[in-house]
Amino acid sequence: MKNTRQTNINIHRDAWVEINISNLEHNIKEIKKNIPQGVKLLGVVKADAYGHGAVMLSPTILASGVDMLGVASIDEGVDLRQAKITCPILVLGAVPLWAIESAVQNDISIAIFTDEQLAACKEIYERTGIKPKVHIKLDTGMNRIGVRAEDGVEFVKKVQNAPYVELKGIFTHLANAENLEKTKEQFKRWDSVVDNVNTDGLLLHILNTAGSICYDKPNSNMRRIGISLYGLYPDFPQGVKFRKPDLKQLISLKGRIINIHAVKAGEGVSYGHTFVAKGDRTVATVPIGYADGVPRGLSNKITGRLNGVEVPQVGNITMDQMMFDVTGVKCKTGDVITLLDENKSIDVWAKLLNTINYELTCRLKVRLPRVYTR
Repeated sequence: MKNTRQTNINIHRDAWVEINISNLEHNIKEIKKNIPQGVKLLGVVKADAYGHGAVMLSPTILASGVDMLGVASIDEGVDLRQAKITCPILVLGAVPLWAIESAVQNDISIAIFTDEQLAACKEIYERTGIKPKVHIKLDTGMNRIGVRAEDGVEFVKKVQNAPYVELKGIFTHLANAENLEKTKEQFKRWDSVVDNVNTDGLLLHILNTAGSICYDKPNSNMRRIGISLYGLYPDFPQGVKFRKPDLKQLISLKGRIINIHAVKAGEGVSYGHTFVAKGDRTVATVPIGYADGVPRGLSNKITGRLNGVEVPQVGNITMDQMMFDVTGVKCKTGDVITLLDENKSIDVWAKLLNTINYELTCRLKVRLPRVYTR
């Protein structure tokens, strides 16, 4: 099979992830209904677009009206540049001083928040003649990275007076977008900075996915959208009126049955025999395991869909394989069991594991080939 941008599949595996590009286009249209006219959009494609494939999805994201892309590291940005993605790119995380020159050479904007970073930018400009493009990161309550809000005005003015950098924007990150009162506190800290500096021509972005859906912030002109691009919802605040977009999950996980065998009453399945047959059962094996990103903690808790019937996963999920109880279901080797799709949300897995959907989509990227469909 020839690989194309629409089809990228390793035909030597009986397990794969499908990514629905039409759902991506649909989600961006839905998201834009919550965005005021004239406000720009930054699409977050870090962690390989949350496990969906940044290089493959970025052209569609940009063609659907997103203005800019956000990544977590210089390497992620360089990957996009090598794929001939020419739009503005911002590294949202901290960049090592020694990596700033690579950002400059690849026309990638970086987040800065320390005097050391500013000094490194000066040294690179003096050596290359290219001004690093920067966004100032404010810490308004996340306590992760950024210049503290009380020091923000001074730092912004220092950067604005530095002739060796090109200041493109100011941003911060909401730590508790699902909590209205804590978000209001961050809004106050944000305003205390941007209200006291010259912001003409700058991109101002404070609202992440949940914030963009739930709040209107006049003191900003760009929204950062991450998880909802991929059809999944963040946590939402209580007591706030907002329009919930109609999102469609992009990701599906499927595998073909590689073996069907009989299990007698009283026999166990998989390591540790955490499943013991109470009667004679028929068990099918699929070549998907925790090395493919399906957590072992989901063992005996999830289902798959086989020929229109929900079948329970049984026994411990192993590194490379898992088993399903297909008793009474007409099936054969080669039939497909669907673990996730638009109608089988990964949110179910997240609740079972007491985690978030973001983490699980990022896991499904190690060995599973991807098929891009419409």
